[in-house]
Amino acid sequence: MPSSYIKGIGFYVPGNVVSNDDLARHMETSDEWIQERTGIQERRYSTKHKETTSILGTNAAKKALTNARMKAEELDLIIFATLSPDYYFPGCGVLLQRQLGITKTEIPALDIRNQCSGFVYGLSVADAFIRSGMYQNILLVGAETHSMGLDFSTEGRNVTVIFGDGAGAVVLSATSETDRGILATRIHADGTHAEELAMINPGSHGGVHADDLTIFGYEESEFGKTFISPKMITDGMIYPNMNGPFVFKNAVARFPEVIGEVLDATGLVKEDIDLLVCHQANLRISQFVQKRMGLRDDQVWNNIQKYGNTTAASIPIALAEAVEAGKVKKGDLICLAAFGSGFTWGASLIRW
Repeated sequence: MPSSYIKGIGFYVPGNVVSNDDLARHMETSDEWIQERTGIQERRYSTKHKETTSILGTNAAKKALTNARMKAEELDLIIFATLSPDYYFPGCGVLLQRQLGITKTEIPALDIRNQCSGFVYGLSVADAFIRSGMYQNILLVGAETHSMGLDFSTEGRNVTVIFGDGAGAVVLSATSETDRGILATRIHADGTHAEELAMINPGSHGGVHADDLTIFGYEESEFGKTFISPKMITDGMIYPNMNGPFVFKNAVARFPEVIGEVLDATGLVKEDIDLLVCHQANLRISQFVQKRMGLRDDQVWNNIQKYGNTTAASIPIALAEAVEAGKVKKGDLICLAAFGSGFTWGASLIRW
């Protein structure tokens, strides 16, 4: 049975740098307030009418293919993870295929909607396909364009100040080397508290998940339930919402738990980890996990200070940046871990 390893990696972030002071001109906030709560100093926003989620993903994918010394025509499968697709449907995977110029190969394109855990979920799927022998080379992309759907009023600041745009990509390939590549991956979900971190509208729910059917802007139309109503728009119900303290509490519990699972699966211990790359949700979460696991600063990579939370893109961006900085070398043990909306979470242990 073959193993899968990361043959190429790359990332792309838009050129538009948005500082905390820039946001303070649109809402009641400050650089001090944002850094104290999130650790974020700045983030990137896409250029309007020019950069979409699929375009960001394409830019990252091209870099990953160059890094892997491969042509797009050599790919067997595309996996695209995002919560901010160009269109409600079709997904970004086929748009990426078109932008890479490989529609004639007719390779499948799979879209994943696991939000902050999307990249780790995608890694698990790609690894399974390669181990089964079904595919040899898989492109996995995580990309987000959050800036197009945020509330830039004071009411939306708790969420808006956190998120940024960007994309990361890896090429996963088969290898016969027994001690290289993805050693173990574990993924989980618990939908009990799905609405604690969610973008409820627009959607097909019609209010059925709430005791009060009007709480999410539910209205009856002539033929049934509304997908989007005037009330949703006027009352600001079309933006993401988050119960920050509740998410923080769950995240700091799940991160060490799932990291422990992949370590146990391989017979390794936390001291063996050369680099931990957590989903960049909040610097305070990463620091809490680092302290709880007893890891040194040089064993953890954080870049949320520069890019904010880029959801499905955050892990591949951080990993690609760490590789470029020379923090990753062949033989290193790399641990990737994520927690987010759903709730979903997971971790992967990789021998580079």
